[in-house]
Amino acid sequence: QVELVESGGGLVQAGGSLRLSCAASGFNLDSYAIGWFRQAPGKEREGVSCITSTNGRTYYADSVKGRFTISRDNAKNTVYLQMNSLKPEDTAVYYCAVNWDRMCYGLGYVEPSDSYWGQGTQVTVSA
Repeated sequence: QVELVESGGGLVQAGGSLRLSCAASGFNLDSYAIGWFRQAPGKEREGVSCITSTNGRTYYADSVKGRFTISRDNAKNTVYLQMNSLKPEDTAVYYCAVNWDRMCYGLGYVEPSDSYWGQGTQVTVSA
């Protein structure tokens, strides 16, 4: 059974850190690009970060550059999003998605309609 499971969300004060995990089962993550997206209440979903399968190139939204780091552990079939210096505006439900590398190339501009999604994990940053 193909499944993506996000974890690691929670409540943190501004300036704090969280590490989100996206664990895959039923397929090998290293064959695909993995993206992190978020959706805040009343806002559209936005791409946060992405890592390609071909060479592990990483992409970030301008709003998180220098604060978030995406990485993958192929042995654990898991992708991580390390989030530092969190701000209240980072509050959202965070989702991981699987697709081909084109998902990364279009981060922030075009979101493929055929991605496979996890169920999401809530991140709340208090002021």
